[in-house]
Amino acid sequence: MNEEQDRVGEQAEDPQAEEEACLDNLSAEELARLLEEARAKADQHWDKVVRTQAEMDNLKKRHQRELEHAHKFGLEKFVAELLGVWDSLELGYHAAKENHDIEKLLEGTELTLKMLADAMSKFGVEQIDPQGEPFDPEKHQAMQVVERDDVPPNTVVEVIQKGYSLNGRLVRPALVMVSKSPA
Repeated sequence: MNEEQDRVGEQAEDPQAEEEACLDNLSAEELARLLEEARAKADQHWDKVVRTQAEMDNLKKRHQRELEHAHKFGLEKFVAELLGVWDSLELGYHAAKENHDIEKLLEGTELTLKMLADAMSKFGVEQIDPQGEPFDPEKHQAMQVVERDDVPPNTVVEVIQKGYSLNGRLVRPALVMVSKSPA
């Protein structure tokens, strides 16, 4: 009886052996039916794989088109904001050719500069104008050092060209003159 229990225990531990024993007892028609079921399942799985692959390919293509579109038209809103500034500059130019009223030209230029500043700030562009501030090599580029006793050393005494940052990242440093103590 121990040998019989060992065989039963071995069969329970080995599922492949158990399956083969069951298949040996099946008729040819039952085997054919099981084979057809297995083929049908395999076909279903293959169909799912093919569909998933096609879906992934379509997703990649759509993503690529959207990325190209974003690169091509990413500045559309920015350009739309600047068109008003452009129009204003053209009007000012034509007015200056016809009319020599300096006050009106100054007023128009001032309004145009405000339009430009508003458009730029709307898109995260900030002007760096460090006049009177301590020199910061991260944001400023010293063009000249001048002796001055009326301001502390390393103070920006003149801004030659303003700097700009975009969303906190420096685009162009401010070109400045920096003070130093008299010798």
